[in-house]
Amino acid sequence: MGEYAKDVLVSTEWVEQHLDDDSIRIVEVDENPDLYREAHIPGAIGFDWQKDLQDPVQRDFLGPREFGELMGSRGISNDHTVVLYGDRNNWFAAYTYWYFRYYGHDKVKLINGPREKWIAEGRPTTTEVPSYPPQRFETKGPDESIRARRDEVLAALERDVKLVDVRSPAEFAGEIISPAGYEQEGAQRAGHIPGAINVPWAQAVNEDGTFKSREELERLYREKGVLEDGKPVIAYCRIGERSAHTWFVLHELLGYDQVENYDGSWTEWGNLVAVPIERGS
Repeated sequence: MGEYAKDVLVSTEWVEQHLDDDSIRIVEVDENPDLYREAHIPGAIGFDWQKDLQDPVQRDFLGPREFGELMGSRGISNDHTVVLYGDRNNWFAAYTYWYFRYYGHDKVKLINGPREKWIAEGRPTTTEVPSYPPQRFETKGPDESIRARRDEVLAALERDVKLVDVRSPAEFAGEIISPAGYEQEGAQRAGHIPGAINVPWAQAVNEDGTFKSREELERLYREKGVLEDGKPVIAYCRIGERSAHTWFVLHELLGYDQVENYDGSWTEWGNLVAVPIERGS
């Protein structure tokens, strides 16, 4: 995977060869948590993104202490390299990757291709849930340079910052607030942040869910006007997971430093009072 800016991807073949490597913890994070129970990579720890990775009361993710406790309780230490994968082209896996980096854990990688690829290749799966001894996991940071908050996004409207909206064209245009089936997580208003450029997140991957080449990705985001002479970029979607995938592409695969994920995303912005919204494509 050496063509990308950072060594952050591993192949399905590499993972199969390292199934017995105790310095690695494989973690599956799916949009649909039932998939993990049906079949997963042997030894993989399963996280339910809503129950495990989100604060039960606030629309926010876990604080540093809770994150560290969760990882330690499931057998992940600061010494482990965490290898992430999941369904839907790895969108929640990429979100969890961003989350680990936010709390200062740099030994983290993404499988190049989602769980569907692993299964399609006939690689081993199990229904057995692993039990690892508890470990100590200490968080660092948080690294605010990779996370945008609403006030910063509002200020970006007056500055030369590129906003990339990675939702579907229908969401961007304000024809729908949420994709079908996600209406309960919607906002009050439809549309997009003024000046945002629409590049749906999945344009970054091939049909099998692997990432497009560095050259193809660079061309995609340059032609759309997202990457322009070192200008900062803020990515957003509806709840922050699709935009974490785009953050991963721009920040990790292409090596652009000034890229942030606005995880409040449209669910927050579309519910705010007195912030500007645009409609139409």
